[in-house]
Amino acid sequence: MSSEETLRPRVQRAFADRKLLSDPDYCYAIEGTLAALDRGELRVASPPDVEGGEWTTHAWIKEAILLFFAIRKIEKHVVGLFEFQDKIPMKGLFDPDIRVVPPAVARYGSFLEPGCILMPSYVNIGARVGSGTMVDTWATVGSCAQVGRDCHLAGGVGIGGVLEPASAQPVIVEDGVFVGSRVVIVEGVRIGREAVIGAGVVLTSSTAILDVSGPEVVEHRGYVPPRSVVIPGMRPKKFPAGEFGVPCALIIGQRTAGTDRKVSLNAALRDFSVPV
Repeated sequence: MSSEETLRPRVQRAFADRKLLSDPDYCYAIEGTLAALDRGELRVASPPDVEGGEWTTHAWIKEAILLFFAIRKIEKHVVGLFEFQDKIPMKGLFDPDIRVVPPAVARYGSFLEPGCILMPSYVNIGARVGSGTMVDTWATVGSCAQVGRDCHLAGGVGIGGVLEPASAQPVIVEDGVFVGSRVVIVEGVRIGREAVIGAGVVLTSSTAILDVSGPEVVEHRGYVPPRSVVIPGMRPKKFPAGEFGVPCALIIGQRTAGTDRKVSLNAALRDFSVPV
């Protein structure tokens, strides 16, 4: 049987009845799930089989992460000159093709594909970072977030974690996305492939994402379409005390479809004057 066929039923039963955590077999299933997650054999969310399809969130794996906290005790973890006290150790045994710049930290249960680069940054449990992606200085990749290949998370980017409820979609950043400085993406927002998110954009599940590139405004929430170029915006809203500007995000154009990703990124930044 596959790891999922072996582990999933025990994890789900233990999540429904915490008394089962006193049984070593259920604890082994939880630990086995985290070990498979750490090796990249399992992932919290899987991409669609066809372009434009929906991602699949595996709630039972998020349940295993939550149970892992329940069965672990706070321990001292020493790495070189650094000392930590936590229930979850740091990730070890990095692939030789991964660059980890001090003091970058990846937590056990995260997975880093060969070829990614971590500048001084943080990757939390359950997260996945794709090959060729750079997580730049002081950027954070929250629990269970899925960051695709050939992305760039610029300095200070905050990719939020989504652990509960277990069925909730994590933040998803698809392949080839550029995320500008100090951008915040939380609450299960999905960024379509090769999009450009300009500096300072804040995206939550309720943020209005307004495509203003055509003759009429098209509104999205929780989703940035592929190849979109996005900048911070404001729109007026009436309150009892008067009318004030409410933050939103503006899609002001698209990266050129016929060009290479890197060339297209440079063109987008130049053509639309997007700050990074």
